[in-house]
Amino acid sequence: MADDNGVNGNVTFTNVRVLDGSGDHPFTGEVVVQGNRIRSVTRGSSRIAGAGAGGQTVIDGMGATLMPGLCDAHLHLSWNNAPGIDPIQMMPPEEHILVTAEMAKLVLDAGFTSGRGAAAAKPRLDVVIRNFINQGRLPGPRYTAAGPEITTVGGLGDAAPSHIPHEGLNLGIVVSGPEEVRRVVRTLIKYGVDSIKLNLSGEELTGMKAEETPMSEEEVAMAASEARARNKVLAAHARSAGSVKQCVRHGIQNIYHASYADEEALDMLEANKDKHFVAPGLAWLINTARHAGDYGIKPGSPVTIAYERELEAAVETCRKMHRRGIRVLIGGDYGFAWTPQGTNAKDIETFVDLLGFSPMEAILAATKYGGEIMGMGSELGQIKPGYLADLLLVDGDPVANVRILQDKTRLLAIMKDGKFHKAPKMNEQRRRLTA
Repeated sequence: MADDNGVNGNVTFTNVRVLDGSGDHPFTGEVVVQGNRIRSVTRGSSRIAGAGAGGQTVIDGMGATLMPGLCDAHLHLSWNNAPGIDPIQMMPPEEHILVTAEMAKLVLDAGFTSGRGAAAAKPRLDVVIRNFINQGRLPGPRYTAAGPEITTVGGLGDAAPSHIPHEGLNLGIVVSGPEEVRRVVRTLIKYGVDSIKLNLSGEELTGMKAEETPMSEEEVAMAASEARARNKVLAAHARSAGSVKQCVRHGIQNIYHASYADEEALDMLEANKDKHFVAPGLAWLINTARHAGDYGIKPGSPVTIAYERELEAAVETCRKMHRRGIRVLIGGDYGFAWTPQGTNAKDIETFVDLLGFSPMEAILAATKYGGEIMGMGSELGQIKPGYLADLLLVDGDPVANVRILQDKTRLLAIMKDGKFHKAPKMNEQRRRLTA
């Protein structure tokens, strides 16, 4: 969907600084978009011959940066910016689908043109939103749909009190034993999900400790076998060292968190680094520990002390993974009141300030590697001929200051699939170029 500026179709970006997502230094150049793909990329400031002819719209970037759209590798569109887990799960489905659509637009407004669904609050929320986005009926990022997390009795997502055992009170789908896992995986695939997510470790806020690993090898193996039989991607909530090792042993591609990965787990990941992605979700740790006091999670309380401890471990683990060449991607578990959707680009700054990433490396974690975790590494996440035209026109140089990517007023244009979601405000001089 485009805004009311109406600029779509074939577009030439001229006089732009191209940050192409390859890791190379940005260069002055021009980029031609034809349909939904990049047709050509030219270095130098001279206009491409014929630009502006035949209905081609020319955008004079006036030195702004043209870069790939951002990708959140750990995205929950049905997390509704609520002050806790219960208000997310207890929202009626009619309201919840509308709020999920609102969240999708917020994320796209922030420059995130793609996102890997990490879990849905209800079985078909992600599926429906993905389908409507793909049909052009709702604005939102490219999105891979997840179902609810699959969890063990008493594990993360089993929120029903012991005296009221009721599935409707749970954020996850509770299983016990391989055959129950088989049925749930098959059911979610029937609903149309793109990925299957397992809760392989605990979570401090829910009472099960982050370093616990509750799911059995047999249960994990069953989920992996059933998902692979239908070509579905596997993902896991995996904070503990044991759960990270389960991910590697069973080929679970997307590893969320990995905070307490020990040296053995890191060795296993490094040996299989072309098969896995890690999205640590640092924004959740930082903000839950330090910025959720207004929502009843007081700094200095036992739970925030536990999150501070995990944050310290996670930062050290991520630094080690980065040094070992393991792919670490942005995606901070946004969608709570203290981690609101639309602030997702904060992760890029966090990677630079806490993890020792260079600005370019942090940007690659949000662009090039984002294309790869979406399963589209040969056509998404970089500015190259033949790649999909998911682009941002940014006022300033993100390599010099990654924080500008958090300022929506600095996003002069947002293009997804060759169409402007946010079209540039073209002055009269620019309009004359297309006459």
